[in-house]
Amino acid sequence: MIRIVLADDEKLIRSGWTTMLSLHDDIAVVGEAGDGREAVEAGTGADVVLMDIRMPRMDGLAATQELARRSPATRVIVVTTFENDQLVWGALRAGAAGYVLKRAPADELVEAIRLVHSRDALLFPDALRRIASPHVGTATPRVPVELTPRELDVLRHITLGQNNAEIAAALHVTKETVKTHVGNVLGKLGARDRTQAAVLAYELGLVFAGAQRPAPLTGDWS
Repeated sequence: MIRIVLADDEKLIRSGWTTMLSLHDDIAVVGEAGDGREAVEAGTGADVVLMDIRMPRMDGLAATQELARRSPATRVIVVTTFENDQLVWGALRAGAAGYVLKRAPADELVEAIRLVHSRDALLFPDALRRIASPHVGTATPRVPVELTPRELDVLRHITLGQNNAEIAAALHVTKETVKTHVGNVLGKLGARDRTQAAVLAYELGLVFAGAQRPAPLTGDWS
């Protein structure tokens, strides 16, 4: 069961989400919040929080950042009316695991909830690539010295939205090996999840917004 908290200053929006999510047996709404401070309190310990950006007392970006500090296992999906790339990028940097527009179909929202809860793949890699474009790092990648060539390769596949099985097939290794590498990548980058790792990959110049496939690497694979 995915325990979810709904944070939006409009009660009508929260009621609509509650009605829609009640149709799914694997999702349970366990709390609601009408502002950012309430979202932090209600969201602490939850599996997933649907977070509006513009709310009174504390906005959704600050609330997401505070939740990331207070409740690292909780995944935040920013749900916004505004197609403002700066706001969405700011939300991802604050610790959000993904974002969905409020006008998105209900099945898209449910899919997003299940995906971020599974932690097995990146949410909306194409959209992330697009909004990362103005934030891509220098032409010379600033590779963290502690990442091995294999870990860098896995990171590039993560930015494409591939899950562990797909990465394993691409690299001709087992899913267990990929899982180990993913854990090492997240740990060494200090990233909460795949989304945060992808954001860092763009900012460090390890991948570029126009890239469709990972660049081949050379080195000793482990």
